[in-house]
Amino acid sequence: MTNHLKSHLFAQREGVVGVIEQCGRFLVIRRSAHVIAPRKLCFPGGGIEAGESQSVALCRELMEEISVEVIPGEKLWESIGRSNTKVHWWTAVITGDGSPRANPKEVESIFWMTREELLQQDDLLPGNRDFLTRDQ
Repeated sequence: MTNHLKSHLFAQREGVVGVIEQCGRFLVIRRSAHVIAPRKLCFPGGGIEAGESQSVALCRELMEEISVEVIPGEKLWESIGRSNTKVHWWTAVITGDGSPRANPKEVESIFWMTREELLQQDDLLPGNRDFLTRDQ
C-alpha cells in the first residue's frame, strides 16, 4: 500500500464543538435517539468535512443542528475523542434572532446550563466533562 493511500485510509477524523455562553450559562443539546451517543448531553458540533476549515465547519454544524448563525470566536482547546477523533473546541456568538431550534434528526432538545449544572448530569458526554474540568 502506498504512503498516500495509507494516509488517506487512516486519516484521523476531526470534529468541531461550539461553546456558546450567555449570562453564565452554556448552550447544550440532548442528542436525538437517531445519532451516535443517543440522548446524551453535549455541546453542539460535529464532523469537519474534507477541505473545510474548522470555523466553516462550526458555522455549518450549528446551523444544521440548532438553526442558528454564529460568528466563530477563539479556539479554546483540542482533544482526542473516544473514537480517535481530534476535536477542536471553539467559542461562538449567536447572531440574528438568536433563537435556537432543534433539528429533530440530530437534536432532541436544547438547554442553557451552568458549568455546575452540567457537571451534575450523569448523561453528559465524557469529552464534554473533560472540557469543563480541564483547568481544575
